[in-house]
Formats: sequence, C-alpha cells, structure tokens
Amino acid sequence: MFLFRWLWKNMEGVRVKYICGLLLLVLCTSMFIITPYFTSQITDTFIINENALYNLEHHSDTLIFMLAAMVGFTVLRGIIEYGSAMLFEVSSQSLIYRVRKVLFRNIEDQDARFYNFYRTGDIMTRVSGDLEMVRHSVAWIIKAMVECVVLFGASLIFFFSIDWLMALCLIALTPVILLITWLLKRKVGPMYVEQRERLSRMNTAAEENISGNRVIKAFAREEHEIKKFDEISKEYCEATKNAAFTWLKFFPYLEVTAQSLSVVMLICGGLFVIGGRITFGEYTAFSGLIWTLSNPMRTLGNIVNDLQRFTASANKIIEIYYGSPRIVTRSDAVDKPERFDGKIEFDHVSFAYGDTKVLDDVTFTINPGETVVLMGETGSGKTALTELIPRIYDPTDGEVRVDGFSVHLLKLEQLRGNIGVATQDVLLYSDTIDGNISFGDTSMPEEDVVKVAKAADADGFIRRLSDGYDTIVGERGVGLSGGQKQRISLARALAVKPAILILDDTTSAVDLETEKHIQESLANLDFPCTKLIIAQRISTARYADKIIVLENGRIIEQGSHEELISQNGYYREVYDLQT
Repeated sequence: MFLFRWLWKNMEGVRVKYICGLLLLVLCTSMFIITPYFTSQITDTFIINENALYNLEHHSDTLIFMLAAMVGFTVLRGIIEYGSAMLFEVSSQSLIYRVRKVLFRNIEDQDARFYNFYRTGDIMTRVSGDLEMVRHSVAWIIKAMVECVVLFGASLIFFFSIDWLMALCLIALTPVILLITWLLKRKVGPMYVEQRERLSRMNTAAEENISGNRVIKAFAREEHEIKKFDEISKEYCEATKNAAFTWLKFFPYLEVTAQSLSVVMLICGGLFVIGGRITFGEYTAFSGLIWTLSNPMRTLGNIVNDLQRFTASANKIIEIYYGSPRIVTRSDAVDKPERFDGKIEFDHVSFAYGDTKVLDDVTFTINPGETVVLMGETGSGKTALTELIPRIYDPTDGEVRVDGFSVHLLKLEQLRGNIGVATQDVLLYSDTIDGNISFGDTSMPEEDVVKVAKAADADGFIRRLSDGYDTIVGERGVGLSGGQKQRISLARALAVKPAILILDDTTSAVDLETEKHIQESLANLDFPCTKLIIAQRISTARYADKIIVLENGRIIEQGSHEELISQNGYYREVYDLQT
C-alpha cells in the first residue's frame, strides 16, 4: 500500500484526470453486459419464442431499437475507452515527469558519499528503465486491475440477476485461480529483484566501457572487456529467463482453469436449459459473457507478474527519492551574501573515509590573499584536505573555518559560490568551449571569457581550433590534450572570480613555459583571491607565501621556500631531485 500512496502523492495536479479516467473505465467496462442483455432479449422474443413470427411482424420497431442500441452502445463504449486511455496516458506522463524532476534534484543534492556508494549505471537504470516501469504500471497495470475487478463484478451481478445457481457454478473455480496466483507471486517476486540487480550491473559495465574506451584500446583489452560484458549480459539473460520461465510454468494452470469455465458452461448451462431453469436467451447471455469471467482470471497472472516488476523498480526509485544528503545547509546557518575575504583555518582537523584515516590533527591558517602550496606523497591527504573547505566532505573531528565562521554554519550555496575549483581529473561537458568556461556564470560577457582564458594561457590554442570559442568539446573533453583541458578547467575556476581558488595539480600536464605564464597570471589577478594549490613542482611552490607538506595525513613541514630548503626534510629532497 505504501507504493500506491507514494504514487498518489506524486499525482498532484493530475489526480482529477486520473480519477476521471478510472470512472470512465468503470463505465466503459460495465457497458460490456449491455450487448449480451439485448442479445438474450432478441433471442427469447424474436427467435425461439413460439410467437416469434408475430413479434417480428408487429413489434419490428422494438427489434430495430434493440439492434440500434447495441450498435450505439458499442460505438459509445469505444469513445469512452479512448478517452479513458488518453487520461491515463496524460496522468502517467505527468507523474513520471514530476518523479524524474524530484529524483534528479535529489541526485544532484547528494554529497560525495552517495556517489562513492552508488554506481553510475545503477543510477541511470533508476532514472530510465525503472521510471518507465512505474509509468507502465500507472497507465496500464492499475487500469488492467480495475478493468478486471469491474468486469468480473458487473458480470457476477448480471449472472446472479438471471440465475444464482448458474452463477455459483461459474465462479466455483475462482478459489483455484487465487491459489495459483498467490503461489506465483511468492515464487516470481524475488526473481524480479534479482533481474533488476543484473540489469544494473550490465548498465554499469556498459557505461564504464564507453567512458573508458580509450584506456581499453591503449591496453588492447577489447577482447577481455567483450568477454567480461558477455558474462554479465549472460547473467542478466539468465535472470530474465528464470523469471519468465517461472511465469510460464504457472501459465498453463491459469489457462486451463480459465478455459474450464467453457466446459462448466456447456454442461451446467445445457442441463439448466433442458430442465427449464433458464431460457435459451439467458443461456446465450451467459455464453456471451463467459469471457468476462475467464479473461480476468487469465489476466490476473499477467497483472501479478507486472506488479512484481513494478515493486522491484519502484523500491529502487524510492530508495533515492527519499534519500537525503548528510551535508546540507543548517536551519541556523549564517547569511553572508557579501563576497568572502578568503581566510581559511583548520583547527585540529581529522578526516577518514570509512575506517581509513586520511587526515590526522591538521592545524594551519591561511590569511586572505595568500598563496599556499600543499605538497606530499600520493595518498598523503592533500586532495581530501581541499575537499573539506567547500564541504564536499565534512571532517570527523576538528573544525574548518572560512572568514572566522565554521563551514558548517555557512550556507552551502554562499560558501561554494565563493570557491573556484580546478581539479587534476578534468570534466568538460559536451558543450562549446565558451559554455564550459562560463559554466559557473552563464551570463558572462564574451570579453570576460576571453580574459580568463588568457589568464589560464588557453586563448592561443582555443583560437587555433576550427570554431574558436564556439568549438564543441567532445564528451569529457575528447579531442583536447591533458594540458588543454587543464587550462580550460583553470579558466572555468577563474571565471567566477572566487574569493578562494583551489587548484589540484592543475598545471601537472602543461610545459614549464605555460606554467610560468599561469603563475604570473595568478599573481596578478584583478580581484582579491586566496589560493590553495596542490603541486609537486618546486617551480610552482617556490613563490608561494607558505608551503605545507603532508605525510600520512599529518603536517610534517610548514614554511616558506627559503625556510624549508634550509631543513633536511621532504621539501629539500624534492628540491634537490628537481634542481
């Protein structure tokens, strides 16, 4: 019932349409008994009646009226059914639009831990295939359920109004159908959950191979990946066949039981006609409506089958739909709409990914406008440290402060709006270069885009491209070199004129001349900016106001270039190696 309450909640705005669709469906389905009723009257009055010829001669207008009524009600039923189907379709599409909108917003609002847990292919399955299954359920499964109930109920009422004993004979097999359906539900339910998981794995594998196709080709692993995907695809195929074959095992029992109604109709109906309990016209009505009992019984298995698939898909959607991020703006957050000064303080900060400790009791201060370089071996916690400032993650102990306020007390939008980030692993969107640079401020004038591109030493190569700034960048920056992508990423970070600029090894893929140009540009920005740079080159670090060296998540050295080369520590070793 929870799933249906969830559907009803998300039908806000189209509930009236959906209810109207249900009412039209009930009316349309109820009208199926009209034709057999007129058929029985025509049979008893104008065909087998002892005064049939007299009735035809003197009451032909009644016959014509009945025939016209049958045709009229048939046409009317078709129109009503069409209207009902349209209302169901409009309602289901509106529902899915609303759910997809909420779902995508919720996915966007999730913090980094969410993306560490959920695979991309799994998320894509939820916002595509699972949502389509929910739409199908609203538009057709619920419709089929109502149709079966109304058809079965209306027919029973009509049958009991003719002869109660004949009606009881026809519904005697109903308990058998219900038992078979219950057994099917128990058996096939877990199989659809397994099928859904296999589909998610297959989509994840496909997404990873498409995104990483260059790596696969570089290592000549095409055959390996094809074989691996084939195995995953085979697992999904097997899961799908298991669910389908289980349904097919029960199908003959449902079909035979439903078809048995025709046998009951022939035997009991024939005996009752011979015995005079019912007329031949009433027998014709029973015979004409026997499908209204057998068809719901036959359809019941399909409905249960689809409901199990709907349940598996809807549960996956609801898991994310009601999922809430851990990192959110507090209700008592400080409102700081003005531009930040850019002061950063780490006060005995520790951080861990699960059970793995990444930062351990880190304390330092960066004053507004300073340039600070983070150095250390791979895995020393440099990137994790920078991710605590915009609250990509929250520290497990200690406090991170910006402009004297704990980042927990600042509004997320205001905090992140004052921070520009350029990462080593650059993500560019399938858009123009202009669109990628102005991503943080889509209203940027073109001259400002060019200005920040020049500061990142990107203007030269951009103008040499076929369409300049209007060149469409391939997915994830395909077609650009690593250094070119890094410079566009840097320009994108500078474009928002941040109070705090975080560069994660942004110049690792550029040559020394380009790096020198970028350093000069960063030193002469036309806006105040605190810069925190992760770097391994002495050429980048030597002009910083402060250098912080991390090892195993702890600060082991801190000071200026001159101070650190006078010590025999990590920085001096790197300096000697590079110079």
